[in-house]
Amino acid sequence: MFAAILTCGLLMTSCRDDDPSSAPADEVEAQLRQMTLREKVGQMFYVRMESLDTTIHWNTYADLQENPMYDVNNVVRGVNTKYPVGGIILYAWNINNESQLARLISDIRTLNGHPLLCIDEEGGRIARIAKNSNFNVEVVEPMGEIGKTGDPNNAYHAGNVIGSYLSKYGFDIDFAPVADVNTNPENIVIGDRAFSDDPAVAAPMVVNYLQGLKDAGVTGCIKHFPGHGDTKADTHYGYASTQKTWQEMLQCEMVTFKAGIQWGCQLIMTAHVGAPKVTGSDIPSTLSSVILQDKLRGELGYQNIIITDAMEMGAITQQFTSAEAAVGSIQAGVDIVLGPRNFIEAFDAVVKAVETGVIPEERINQSVRRILKLKMAS
Repeated sequence: MFAAILTCGLLMTSCRDDDPSSAPADEVEAQLRQMTLREKVGQMFYVRMESLDTTIHWNTYADLQENPMYDVNNVVRGVNTKYPVGGIILYAWNINNESQLARLISDIRTLNGHPLLCIDEEGGRIARIAKNSNFNVEVVEPMGEIGKTGDPNNAYHAGNVIGSYLSKYGFDIDFAPVADVNTNPENIVIGDRAFSDDPAVAAPMVVNYLQGLKDAGVTGCIKHFPGHGDTKADTHYGYASTQKTWQEMLQCEMVTFKAGIQWGCQLIMTAHVGAPKVTGSDIPSTLSSVILQDKLRGELGYQNIIITDAMEMGAITQQFTSAEAAVGSIQAGVDIVLGPRNFIEAFDAVVKAVETGVIPEERINQSVRRILKLKMAS
């Protein structure tokens, strides 16, 4: 077992033999040339299964919990013939037991777009599988408790335990760990999902958790950029913002994200939080080119995949249509649009934006190249 503690001074020692950046460029380009516009756009959408069933109408997450979707049905298959997807995210209400999950994942593998399988399995209170009594897996304590130990090996163990059972069941991507620094005691959404309120403690925990996932064969994703730890509101239900300046973020939130980037993380998830003292407006970071292009790609040098937080969340849907949010986030610099409220509307809007020149096709190609590299390494 990998036992070395990855600290901020040793981050570059991460092994890169299976790093997607090493995927042959000519192989990626060859595949890209063979893809239609719809196939390319489809790769940029990671959706819940219910998004492909146009007969399902829901208002709250409780609606989905009360009518759990456990199978790939004929409606999903029919819609998917025209609307390919790059990834499927499963939630607790899609997972009943081991045999059902195995059948479901096998069926998802046959869908148009060759979707990767994704899940939120952080440990603690966000654990779709570990909190299901039908699964006999080790329950990982909250990251805040792991952070209190001060030992990054414990974060490695958490990531490796979770990655091992996710790999066993067939998942490719875990939307974890949380890289937020939980500096606001009034924060109601992050709390003990974060390792610490001290970035110097959190940073080595984040990279060790990522390494634990990687060693188990699962790709991790650090979230929520540029930081959700200093907010009060919950973006699931409405607008939230941070009042920090960029210089203040560099001293705190960016310490963990820079550590993850230097280690070689393949996915960074955006936060739907506004950062008016950075961007000059109240726009959510998910739709801000200042945050994603100028800061994340430009200043921090991140070259891999940017994925949105779920676009069905209130912070987005209360201000934007699914079409506006999808097009706007891609224009801002995201590569993958996760969980749009209305997938069909969002997909069609992106295709139209390319066909009318609002989004250059080369901009789509840039994202699809990154996605294909990841898929070739998965």
